[in-house]
Amino acid sequence: MTYGARLAATMTRRLGRECVYTPSARLALYLALRRWCRPGARVLMSPVNDDVILFVVLAAGLRPVQAPVSPWTGNIDPAAVPEPTWRSVDAVLTTNLYGMPDRMPELRDHCAQLGIPLFEDAAHAIGTHVAGQPIGTFGKAAAYSLSKHVAGMAGGFLAVEDARARRELELLRDDLLVPGRLREDVATTLRPLARSAVRGLHLVRPVWRTLQRLGLLERDGYRMPLHAPRLAESAREAPSLPAYDPWVRVDLHGYRARHGALVRGQLAARMAGLDADLTRRRVGVSLLSRTAWASPELQATGDTPPPLFRVPLLVENRDTLVDRLITHGLVCGYLYDPPLDDYAGPDFVDPSPDPTAARWFATHVLPVDPLLAREAGRALGREGARAVDVGAVPDAKEPGPARR
Repeated sequence: MTYGARLAATMTRRLGRECVYTPSARLALYLALRRWCRPGARVLMSPVNDDVILFVVLAAGLRPVQAPVSPWTGNIDPAAVPEPTWRSVDAVLTTNLYGMPDRMPELRDHCAQLGIPLFEDAAHAIGTHVAGQPIGTFGKAAAYSLSKHVAGMAGGFLAVEDARARRELELLRDDLLVPGRLREDVATTLRPLARSAVRGLHLVRPVWRTLQRLGLLERDGYRMPLHAPRLAESAREAPSLPAYDPWVRVDLHGYRARHGALVRGQLAARMAGLDADLTRRRVGVSLLSRTAWASPELQATGDTPPPLFRVPLLVENRDTLVDRLITHGLVCGYLYDPPLDDYAGPDFVDPSPDPTAARWFATHVLPVDPLLAREAGRALGREGARAVDVGAVPDAKEPGPARR
C-alpha cells in the first residue's frame, strides 16, 4: 500500500477525485506546479496570499504574476485582469482566501479558452462549494490542508483528475519526502492537544505574550523577512525545493517529513469529525455575517453560508484591534499584509496592474475564527471596533448573488 493511502482514500470519497496524501498543503502545491508547469512559466495569483505560497511558486522555478483582486474578498478579480496579462500567463493559481470562493466558473472558462492549467489552493476551503460543486474540483489539481479545518497541525492532499496523474505524483512526492522521527511525530500529535488546553484554561493571552517577549515566534510581523540577496541566489538552483527551504519551512518545519502511523492515525480520527466541524463553522459565519463589520460579499452568503476557515471582517484601525484582541484571549493570524508585490518587489514578482484594492483589503481585513464567533463579537464590541466605510472602497462593485 502506498504512503498515506487510507487517508487519501477518505478524501477521494469526499471529493470524487483521485487524491495524494502529503505532509502539508505547501508540498502538495509544489508537486502540482512541478508536474504541469515548465520552469520559467508565469503563474497568475492573488497578491493577498501567504508568503509561503509565493516561495513555493518560486521554488518550482516559476514567475508569480500578481492579479487585481476583489476588495471584498482579496481573491482574483477575473474581469479586472488586462487582456495582455491573460495572454502572457501559463497557469492560474486561486486562493479561496479564508474559505471565500474564487470566481471559479470565470477562471475555469478563461483557462479553458487559453489552454492553461488552473490550480486551486483549497487550504482554507475544504468545505466550500460553488453552485453545488466542491472547491478543489474545478481545476487541474487542488491542494488541501489538514492543519486548518481539522486542526491537525500537519497533513494535506493533492486532488487530481485521474489515477495516472495520481501515480506519477506519488512517485514525485516520495522523492521529496525526508525521513520522519518519532520525537517529531509525538510533538505533532500533542501540539493540537496543547493548543486546546491553553484555550480551555484561558491562558491564550499570557502564553502568546510570553512567546513574543522570548522571541519564540518565527514572524515579527505579518510577513517573514524576505532576505532578498539570499533569495536571489536561490533562484540559480530553481526548480529546487531544498534551495528555498529557509522560506518554505516557516511555521511548519516538517512540511515534507514522512509522518509515521501515530500522526496519520490522529489525522484519520480528526477527519472523522470534519463534518461536525464544518457545521459549527457555518453557525459562526452566520453570526458574524450579520454584524456591522461584515462586507457585502459576506452578507450575501445568506442563510447557508460556507464553513469558512476564518471570517474576513473589514474594520478601521485593524492593527490596533489585532493587538487589543490578544487581551481578550483572541489571536488573529493569517494576515497577509502588505500584498505580495509590495512585499517582494519586481525582482521576484510581476506587480499587479492595479494594486489599489489589494492594498485596501490587506489593510482592513480582520480574519476571525468562526468557532469563536461569539467571543470575537463581544470583544470587538467592547473595543469599539468601527466598520469600514463601504462607500470608500476602491473601485467597489456590488457583489453578485451568494455562491455556495
